[in-house]
Parts: sequence; structure tokens; C-alpha cells
Amino acid sequence: MHRLRSLRLPIAALLLLGGCATGRVPEAIRDPALPSPAVTEVQQRPETFIGQRVRWGGSILDVHNARETTRIEILARPLNSSGEPDDTSRGLGRFIVELPGFKDPAEYPKQRRLTVAGPLVRMETRDVGDYPYPYPVITADAWYLWPNPPPVAPVLPYDYPWYRPWYGPWYGPWSGPWSGPWY
Repeated sequence: MHRLRSLRLPIAALLLLGGCATGRVPEAIRDPALPSPAVTEVQQRPETFIGQRVRWGGSILDVHNARETTRIEILARPLNSSGEPDDTSRGLGRFIVELPGFKDPAEYPKQRRLTVAGPLVRMETRDVGDYPYPYPVITADAWYLWPNPPPVAPVLPYDYPWYRPWYGPWYGPWSGPWSGPWY
């Protein structure tokens, strides 16, 4: 019985930390049960999907602020099970999301990943270069701006603990009277 009392605090701490790990991402973004059609399906048959709730995500292409909303153009990407867009995959089409209020373009920069959930409200045609492109428009009621991944350190070709070319023959892990020059 005494052992169970001593384990109460560590178990409570683990549960609390586990809840914090997923607490920031909204449930509508994490929920993979929301069946979402592909952007290309919506572009081909928009009347079938208008009013349907979708969960899409991708890379930000552009941000436009209006008086009461912010319109963000996104290049759709496949989502993993937690709703995070996969940057390494090809784009699946473009869509526009409308967020309420002002969103600073400095906080929503190009190429940042964003996942949104909300109803599909209409289609808009805009030019991409000289091509008229049909954009599905979502009014988001849940969204999550994913943090940038940490930078990866480059791997040096001879990055062993015992090889550093700047050491020279008299420095390094084998320096000493038995490994130095013998005069």
C-alpha cells in the first residue's frame, strides 16, 4: 500500500505531461475521423461538397488581410495521423482559407505549415500566372500553425571523435610522450 502512495506523484506527473504534449493542437485538427475529399475532387464537382466540413493542410503561399478576415492561400499537402502536413510530398492543389480577424503576415510567413478545419463555403476562380485556377474556399473554425522543424546539423565526412584535422600530430587524444615526435 505504501508503494502505491509513493507512485502517485510520478504517475500524475506523467499524465499531466502527456496531456500537455497534445493539448495545444485543437481536437478538430488532430481528429483523423473527419472524412475530407481531395482538393481535386472538390474542384471537379464543387456542388457535391459545398457545405461539407473538411480538414486540409499544407504550405502557406500568400496572406491577404481584409477588413474583418484574413485570407490565406495554401498549397495542399497530405496530412499525417495527427493532422500535420507532410512537406516532403508533392502538392495536391491549392485552396483558400478565411480566418476571422487580422493575422499578421509576419507570423504566417510563406512556406509555413498550416492545418485548418471548417465548412467548404464556395469556389473562387483566380489567376495563377495566366491560368484561371478554381480555388475551394474554407471558413475555418479550427486551425493550427505548425512550428518550424529544428535545423539539422550537417554531418562532416570524417566526424569521428578521434579525427579532427586541426589537431596536428602533437595534439588530440593520443598526445603525450609516447605518441609525439621523438627527438
